[in-house]
Amino acid sequence: MTRSVIEEDLTIEGNITSKEGEIDVKGKVTGDVDARAVDIHPSGRVDGAISAETVNIQGVQSGRIKCTELSLEKSSDVKADVSARTLISEKGARLVGKVQISGN
Repeated sequence: MTRSVIEEDLTIEGNITSKEGEIDVKGKVTGDVDARAVDIHPSGRVDGAISAETVNIQGVQSGRIKCTELSLEKSSDVKADVSARTLISEKGARLVGKVQISGN
């Protein structure tokens, strides 16, 4: 499995796909992200849709999220319509949008 890191000083405009890989976002992505796992760090921002098996957000995301497992840390700020099987949210996490949790 590959891990791709978008560093803090990097801005990507366009879609990112890594079907079997993990993507760590420390910088900014304007576009859709499709991977096995997506981790948005506190300094990271994604303006676009995320499609992944697991999504962990500590930073900012706006768009749409479709995943199996979604984890929102206390520093997360999400404005998205969410479709997930499970959701874990720390106290202080912000989520605005339509949320659909299907369970197991």
